[in-house]
Amino acid sequence: MNKKLLSLLFSAVPFLTFAQELSMDEKIEAKFKPFADAVSSVVFYPISIVGIPVPIVIIVLLLGALFFTIYFKFANITLLGVAIKATKGTYDEIDHHSVEEVAGDPTPGGNIFETVKAEGVIGEVTHFQALTAALSATVGLGNIAGVAVAIAIGGPGATIWMIVAGFLGMSTKLVEATLGVKYREVGSDGKIYGGPMYYLRKGLKEKNLGGIGKVLAGLYAVFVVGGSFGGGNMFQSNQATAQFKQLFGLDSGFLFGVLMAVLVGVVIIGGIKRIGQVTEKIVPFMGIMFVGASLIIIAMNFTIIPDALVQIWNGAFNQTSIVGGLIGVMIVGFQRAAFSNEAGVGSASIAHAAVKTKFPASEGIVASIGPFVDTVVICTMTALVIVVTNLKSNLFNYANLDEGKNVIMNATGEHLGGVDLTSVAFDSAIPNFSILLTIAVILFAFSTMLSWSYYGIQGWKYLFGKSKISDISYKALFLIFVVIGASSSLGSVIEFSDAMIFAMVFPNIIGLLLLAPKVKQELVRYLKAIGHKS
Repeated sequence: MNKKLLSLLFSAVPFLTFAQELSMDEKIEAKFKPFADAVSSVVFYPISIVGIPVPIVIIVLLLGALFFTIYFKFANITLLGVAIKATKGTYDEIDHHSVEEVAGDPTPGGNIFETVKAEGVIGEVTHFQALTAALSATVGLGNIAGVAVAIAIGGPGATIWMIVAGFLGMSTKLVEATLGVKYREVGSDGKIYGGPMYYLRKGLKEKNLGGIGKVLAGLYAVFVVGGSFGGGNMFQSNQATAQFKQLFGLDSGFLFGVLMAVLVGVVIIGGIKRIGQVTEKIVPFMGIMFVGASLIIIAMNFTIIPDALVQIWNGAFNQTSIVGGLIGVMIVGFQRAAFSNEAGVGSASIAHAAVKTKFPASEGIVASIGPFVDTVVICTMTALVIVVTNLKSNLFNYANLDEGKNVIMNATGEHLGGVDLTSVAFDSAIPNFSILLTIAVILFAFSTMLSWSYYGIQGWKYLFGKSKISDISYKALFLIFVVIGASSSLGSVIEFSDAMIFAMVFPNIIGLLLLAPKVKQELVRYLKAIGHKS
């Protein structure tokens, strides 16, 4: 296995050198673009709904989330209180004082792990650290730029459908994280290995679908490695560098990329424990800063709130334009929410699998908070700020282009629709907030890279083994791609990587649907243990 891995690494060296040499050259775009377009066209293949193209992957995500919400009797809402208490550690004592078979126990039925307090609880991080590690991968540029894209294309009404999608996504995260813990494996060094690769292989084997499970798990591992290098790394590094260069008027991002690589390297060398320790500090800080600034702006303009809410509500249901109809706005909102919270992608279950617990469902319930914080809270705050500040200062207007697509333009005729739109909205209320926004973007990118490095290395080790060489080789490649992303403009590579991230949806959702009854059993077991009456 090590020879196979080394051969792969050596074969990758010429590409990495080539990519670095031509980082500013359009030739790399031309060579990679056909391949990237082909992969993207398959993953995001659309079907037409009332004349509007909708990627099948988004439909799969939403129908899956709706099924899980109904199947688990709206546990995403009824168990929100339990989720908050579990995250705070209210039920941790049950893990230490109950005689239960531990999730991931390599000797189930024995008398070692089941003995009260004899060996402690398997796991590397707390519920809160696991949640923040997972959130750090989803709370990011999607919340700052993605919301603006939704409003730019679908209008303010897209906000309503983002919230709905966020609530539905909570159910999917509950299923993913529960399975991630239930089927995790413990290495000889005590490190945890979990996620879709393991519950697809082990879970489906229990249902006499071992062959299919191995294929799906292998595909998922390949996709998560590709996604970690691209969407979870280069895109983040590139966007953070772009903001930094704009703020300080720099031409090159190479040195900033090297600095980012060093900082990321210092953290990821320590594994999930170090990542959890860092993200439990960064994520709450980012959330408080961004949501706090949003609340300040909303409070400053509280008299406009009723008008803003009316505009959002009417925009969600009234057919105000070709794309602004019910289906069009709904699809835009759902799509941006899915891209933001990644519910159904399965990646978060890799981080949640490392939690210290005997009860898989305990972490599933905690994980359900993720889409709530990411989409229902933070994305909604961003949307309200954009709508409120525009009502007050008339910052932008809608224009209609061909194919029924909306675009937002400012007073000088410039197109807005990403982080620039969010920046304009915040700057209009809090002067020079773009400086803080730059800091937020860099921190968001940094924390996202930390978590995706962990996701990627889990897939890498699943494919190439859990040796030291495997560990070091992946981390070295990951850090190289941080620098490449910062000093390059690799649009097609990013497109390809994002496609790989959402390619994870197909094998993952199949596994979630087949294994949902297992999750229900674990949920009943945990709620009984904590004395919760459902």
